[in-house]
Amino acid sequence: MRIIVTNCNTTQEMTEEIVRGARAAAGPGTAVAGLTPAWGPASAEGWLDSYLSAAAVLDALRTYDGPPYDAVVLAGFGEHGREGVRELVDVPVVDITEAAAHLACLLGRRYGVVTTLDRSRGQIEDSLETAGVARNCAAVVGTGLGVLDLADDPGRTESAFLTAAERARDAGAEVLVLGCAGMTGLQRTVGEKLGLPVVDGVAAAVRLAESLVSLGLTTSRAGSYDRPLQKERRWGRPPR
Repeated sequence: MRIIVTNCNTTQEMTEEIVRGARAAAGPGTAVAGLTPAWGPASAEGWLDSYLSAAAVLDALRTYDGPPYDAVVLAGFGEHGREGVRELVDVPVVDITEAAAHLACLLGRRYGVVTTLDRSRGQIEDSLETAGVARNCAAVVGTGLGVLDLADDPGRTESAFLTAAERARDAGAEVLVLGCAGMTGLQRTVGEKLGLPVVDGVAAAVRLAESLVSLGLTTSRAGSYDRPLQKERRWGRPPR
């Protein structure tokens, strides 16, 4: 089985970090490859970045010419694009936001999301609403750290995450969700300190993708995710 994991930004180091986490979660016999968009934002933080990122990820998958793959994992928490990707490709598509929330709902009545900047909260809330799991979310809490700041000082990142996680727990969260692919690896340390289950979206998405492939299931073409209509589509700037 081969899974493509798409980064939502152009930072190759983050792609590599995400792929390490995905490979650690994958079962025997599953190959994981990362895909970094050729254009788009260096980090996705806000509505403009998110829409730009969605188009860039779609373009990266549209022009992909590597070995065949069995599933796609979208490693952008709260980012747009998952519905478009489901129309575009003929394999299961699992978004880390949706995957983490669904697994969290199996572990507790209410969950909380700990993310990067507060400005991302609205996008995440909308994504959870679209996925049908928003009613179980007790809170989405920001750490105040930017996406590209997470790896600079692991101690600071852990401290900021713990502070935000405590706020989510106080709001009624019984399970915590890592609200950024760049937070992969924090779940064990934070979970032990807070005494709560912590779900990493990358790991959750990889395991769900494996399950769908193993069960022979993929996206329904019966309505919303039918293949795109045949028409002219102009990608990028027209040639001069």
